Amino acid sequence: MELPIYLSKTSREPIYHQIENQMKTLIASGQLTKGMPLPSIRALAKDLETSVITIRRAYQNLEYQGFIQTTQGKGTFVADIDHDMKQQMKVAEVYQAMEAAVEIAFKYDYTAEQLKKMCLEVIHKKGGNQT
Repeated sequence: MELPIYLSKTSREPIYHQIENQMKTLIASGQLTKGMPLPSIRALAKDLETSVITIRRAYQNLEYQGFIQTTQGKGTFVADIDHDMKQQMKVAEVYQAMEAAVEIAFKYDYTAEQLKKMCLEVIHKKGGNQT
């Protein structure tokens, strides 16, 4: 099984963190469901062209946070994540993306009013309502 994880070698975010965040997103969005088997550490390291140590760290962090579970001799599987946790993850990811967008806009000297207008345009363009 190949996971749709894309790594940026130029990002300041550590590779293991990129893997963790993308796996959390895959779980929160329902693309990875409870009980689904995950690739072994070695297989994922090969697929992502990164070290086994990097994948091990990401898996350990995800297991510690309750997103995955490893059973000796059987493999690593997606854990049962409750609905509230999934919702919190979704909100956090959107919030972080918005914070990044606002930071970029202010770096280019946009005003809050200009930013609000842009945001509403994007929402309208994507088919959302402006309530």
